[in-house]
Amino acid sequence: MTLHRKYGSDERIIIHCETVTKVAKILADAMLKEGKEVDVKAVLAGAMLHDIGRSRVHSVRHGLEGANIVEGEGVEMKVVEIVRKHVGAGISREEARALQLPDLDYIPATLEEMIVCFSDKMVDADRVRPFEAEVHRFTVKGHDVSRLVALKRRLQQELGEDPEKVIFDKVKETQ
Repeated sequence: MTLHRKYGSDERIIIHCETVTKVAKILADAMLKEGKEVDVKAVLAGAMLHDIGRSRVHSVRHGLEGANIVEGEGVEMKVVEIVRKHVGAGISREEARALQLPDLDYIPATLEEMIVCFSDKMVDADRVRPFEAEVHRFTVKGHDVSRLVALKRRLQQELGEDPEKVIFDKVKETQ
């Protein structure tokens, strides 16, 4: 929260990041219960900071800007990578070049990166929503829906069940 305040993040962005953090914690805890090794602290920090780059820019570059901010603040590289790779369902090296981003691979690869990226896709503003709503948004915007579906599938393989169901079951428990 200190970094969000320092860099002037809008209150809506902070609330969104808090909601994504709650969703990411649900998934990280479920992974731990399945015996998966997951750095929960990195997941929570990455989820809370994933949109800090929006304090500078509201484009596809916000992931890169956010990564630069948190790296400059001395945040652990694992968290820097989570912030950098959360945009869309990831951005390939070729897409990055076309978007005039640094020539890097922005596709979530670690369990922590995938958890935060997926959690972000499950949250619209401060509301958890069905995965199909994000599929629809990706389709309308012309984004790579297959990469989004693959992200969910990868998490499902790790978790042994549908991550969307895990999230909604837990959300229902807390209501």
